[in-house]
This record gives sequence, C-alpha cells and structure tokens, in this order.
Amino acid sequence: MLIRRSLLNQTLLHNHLRRFATAALLEEPTPTFDPTQQLTYLDNLPRPDPKYDEIIHAIPRAISGKNISAKERKAGRVPSIVFEQEDGQHGGNKRLISVQTNQIKKLVNHMGQSFFLSRLFDLEVRPEFKSDELIEKVRVLPRKLHLHAGTDAVLNITFIRAPSSALLKVDVPLVFRGDDVSPGLKKGSYLNIIKRTVKFLCPADIIPPYIDVDLSELDVGQKIVMGDLNVHPALKLLKPKDEPVCKIAGARVSDQKKSK
Repeated sequence: MLIRRSLLNQTLLHNHLRRFATAALLEEPTPTFDPTQQLTYLDNLPRPDPKYDEIIHAIPRAISGKNISAKERKAGRVPSIVFEQEDGQHGGNKRLISVQTNQIKKLVNHMGQSFFLSRLFDLEVRPEFKSDELIEKVRVLPRKLHLHAGTDAVLNITFIRAPSSALLKVDVPLVFRGDDVSPGLKKGSYLNIIKRTVKFLCPADIIPPYIDVDLSELDVGQKIVMGDLNVHPALKLLKPKDEPVCKIAGARVSDQKKSK
C-alpha cells in the first residue's frame, strides 16, 4: 500500500511539474512600454502607407437597435461604435456613431479586410457630415468589421480609441515574400500557409500594417514559426512561439501522378 501511494505521489508531482514547465514556456514577459516615451517604427520594418492616410467622417447616433441600424444602412451610413480598449480587451467610454458607407467600402476594397483592421485612422465626429462643428477628433483602430455573408456589404464597425498610451490586441496580417527563390518551391513543393494573421499586443504608435514572412531560404520540410517573425521589440506575441505559420510541404499527390 505504501509503495502504491508513493508511486501515486510521484506521478502527481511529475504531472504538476510538466504543467508548470509548459506554462512557463508559453508565458512571455510583457514588453517594456513607457507611455511617456514616443515609440517609432524601425527602418527595417513595415510602416503604414501614406496613401491610406484618410480621415473617417462620422455623425453621432442617439440610440441603437435593429430598426435604427436598418434605417442608417438605407440612408447610406454604417452604424458603428467607438470606445476605449487600452488594456486590449475591456471597453468603456462608448460613443454611438454612423460612418459613410461609401468611404468605408472604398477603404476595405482597396486595402483588404485584414489590412483595414490593422490600420490607424483619424476619426472626426460632427453633428452632420458637412458641419464645421467638431464634436470629437480621435485616432482609432478598426477592431471589428461585420460584413453581409452574401453581398459583403458593410453592416457595422467597432472602433477603438488609440492614444499613444494604449496597448491594443491586433491581428496583424502576414505578407509572404521570396517564393520565387525558395529552394523548396523550386523543387516542385508547395507552400502550406497555416496562418494569415498573428495576434500581438501592440503599443498604438507602432502597430505594424503587416509582417513580412521571408520564404527565400526555405527548403522542403522546413517551416516558419511565430517566434521567427521579425517585429518591433515592444510588441508582445499572444500565441506560443513554436506555433507554425507556414511550411514547405512535399509535392501534392496529383503532381506526383502527373510526373509519372
């Protein structure tokens, strides 16, 4: 009985230590971030394209609801919300607004949905779109974009205020480069893209518009994991470092049959 109890205790201790070690590996230290210090984009990393610098125009909404939202869309406006989210998760200071459908549709079509959701914009709220009176001017990050499943029409948007002091969770899009010189792809293998965005906790002043993924040295069977991504040191990865982003996989079965 004593031997059996001793083995049980050893097993429980082993499982506890294994869980602790796994948690330690997954947990990353929060990046050092002093909100009084102005952070800037690094020269070797992507920065926002000035051609998308655009002021999003908005008017306030007094109430919300399905009927109100339907009327707003019929009038060429997108019912939206702007609020605080300085810890990247919890909201407050909510303001109901409506933005112009044509303006948002143009931005989303030109940039692509994931790039739109990682881009900072200036937002101006006025009593009417052509009014000279300014209620609020604030820098924002589009957080959520709800599209119609059948038509891709923009149904509503959630914006987050993005002052320099804010730390925001952002799904940053990945851009894959170097596929034309990748040794593995030249051998007839194919690129298996596992992730197209990666979530980071970002200081608002240096939210990357995208992250470059270099495939130029990747051979058959090799992969790129999240810890390999080159980003500003003040960004915190919110996923395990060893989670794969892409892999050079062997030739497809159909391609092997064709070669025979």
